[in-house]
Amino acid sequence: MDFDEVLREVGSFGLYQKVIICSVLLPAALPCAFHAYSQLFIAATPQHWCRVPELEPWIQDYVPLVKNLSIPRNSQGGYAECSMYARNYSDIVRYLEYRPPPELLRQQADDLLKQLPDNAQVVPCQHGWNYDRSIYSSTVVQEWNLVCDQSFLVTLALVIFGVGGLLGNYVFGYLVDLWGRRPSFYAYLLMEIAACAASAFAWNYYSWLGLRFVVGLTVPAILASPYVLAIELVGPERRVFCTIVSNIAYSLGLVVLAGVIYVVRDWRELSLAVSMPLLMLFSCFFVLPESPRWLMAVGKTKRAMRILKIMARVNGVRVNRDFVERLERRLVNTRAAEAESSAASRHYGILDLFRGTNMRRKTLIITLIWFANTSVYVGLSYYAPALGGDEIWNFFLAGAVELPTYLLLWPGLSYFGRRWILFISMLVGGVACVATFLYPDITLLLYCVGKMGISSSFVVLPLLASELYPTVVRGLGMSFSSVVAMVGPIVIPLINHMGQQMLVLPLIVMGALLILGGFASLLLPETRNRNLPQTLEEGEAVPLSFLLCCCVENEPKPRTPPTRTPPPNRGVPQSGVRVLPQVESPGPHRATCKVVCSICKKEMRTL
Repeated sequence: MDFDEVLREVGSFGLYQKVIICSVLLPAALPCAFHAYSQLFIAATPQHWCRVPELEPWIQDYVPLVKNLSIPRNSQGGYAECSMYARNYSDIVRYLEYRPPPELLRQQADDLLKQLPDNAQVVPCQHGWNYDRSIYSSTVVQEWNLVCDQSFLVTLALVIFGVGGLLGNYVFGYLVDLWGRRPSFYAYLLMEIAACAASAFAWNYYSWLGLRFVVGLTVPAILASPYVLAIELVGPERRVFCTIVSNIAYSLGLVVLAGVIYVVRDWRELSLAVSMPLLMLFSCFFVLPESPRWLMAVGKTKRAMRILKIMARVNGVRVNRDFVERLERRLVNTRAAEAESSAASRHYGILDLFRGTNMRRKTLIITLIWFANTSVYVGLSYYAPALGGDEIWNFFLAGAVELPTYLLLWPGLSYFGRRWILFISMLVGGVACVATFLYPDITLLLYCVGKMGISSSFVVLPLLASELYPTVVRGLGMSFSSVVAMVGPIVIPLINHMGQQMLVLPLIVMGALLILGGFASLLLPETRNRNLPQTLEEGEAVPLSFLLCCCVENEPKPRTPPTRTPPPNRGVPQSGVRVLPQVESPGPHRATCKVVCSICKKEMRTL
């Protein structure tokens, strides 16, 4: 049974859908944005330098003085963060005690430094570190000294968070079909809030790390559940709208998160601030409906009927009295037809994505592009605080620049198609990231351009992939590509960590990955205004664009008429492809074998 036809009878995009999407599903995107990126500031690394116990009385008011006396300079001219001078600080303290404060502020101990030997030994920090608390009053790094030889633990936390997302994405696919859309969303939301709030009371690094892993498990599900439910509540003509709006809500969540971080600078308070207010979403538990499409699919027709009646009433649609009877009859007929064909039907697995040459190539290309998009989007979001200047302002810009992109993308998908927009978005984003190596003075501007490009391609790719995978393996193909792509958030923190010595190195790597994915997208066929392939045979008949040129004009007929009748066609036409007989003619004029695309029903020609 085609549920879209049933949805049209009760209103495929009426007041009911608008209220549910705007009042419930859009705010439901906030938890994902909050918990996916709040860790960047919970575990932020402020400026730090070696602690010298003898100079502690002066650290509060004379920071430059203390640094001049105890901290060597690095190759860039700044103060070293992990080393100090080995000096007799007791003698230095006796000198400082007899100097009035105005003199200390004015000279910064210059006269004392002239008396000290220049060849003082430089040693690693012996007594811990002092931290610049002008931006963050407290972070995980400050509390457990995750700096210098322990700095990799901050990157490890992001890697573990990404591993949790990979596993959560895999498990969520089963739970959302087993429990339904609404229960699985609220179960994951409760687990996410509880784990994030509990992390505010972590007693050491490893307890905090374990709770962040639990939060990572829930992030993909929290992002996908509202989107899936919104898609299933509207007709097919409004799905692009739901895709764009859900991404706008996600970007607004990033902007709101920047505001929360600006107000709350203590990591324990921030963990509570991004989790406890989300309990308000449980007030919508009885307002948010279960997906009637899913209810019909699992045989819970009575609940689906109640939701459809409410939907029709709110949308102002008068439903005929026999609506329920007709719906039940159609459902019974559909199940009978499915029961008859179940014996002959086959079950599809991941290997079916790789059996045919075309399907194998398209699956690998889509997965490569998906990996590039996920890696670069997460990588650029993680990279925002490292751009220099105000970290919170940089993160705010990273979320804000996405919003105008979606407004331009909305009409573009309908008029220009998917493939070219995907290629241009990835190419522009990749070139902007690589250009930071040539123009380091405008790194922030180029970063914003790159973020706009990846945000655009991140919206187009799932739409293009869903229109390329055949119906019988569409869910399997989408899940396979997205799960493989989740390896990106695991690897990308390591690349950002390598960029501590060279600021633009991660941008160059991410830009090169985007450019590679952009050119790979040109190999995929265009899907705008095309019928979706249903079977593997139809999907195999849709070629890659560099192999076949679709929708071309017929080749001109040879001027010399054929002198003999063509032999009978000995080929057996495959499903979804119509093969015309070959006509031979003397001389160089020979008509080629014409193959008709099963989707656009027009001729294809080998390049």
